[in-house]
Amino acid sequence: MTDIRWRKSSYSDKEGACVEVALDRSGVLVRDSKVPSQPGHSYPATAWRAFLRHLR
Repeated sequence: MTDIRWRKSSYSDKEGACVEVALDRSGVLVRDSKVPSQPGHSYPATAWRAFLRHLR
């Protein structure tokens, strides 16, 4: 998992606390930016797209 490129939300606060997302072969990974040493939660790409549609 060292090749995973995490991206932090543009809505992060001044201290940088937010969620980060990354793409991998299984779908989308999500993690807490305050604890980057912890693994991300993995979601299938279809579930992530449905989540984003719900937000809009």
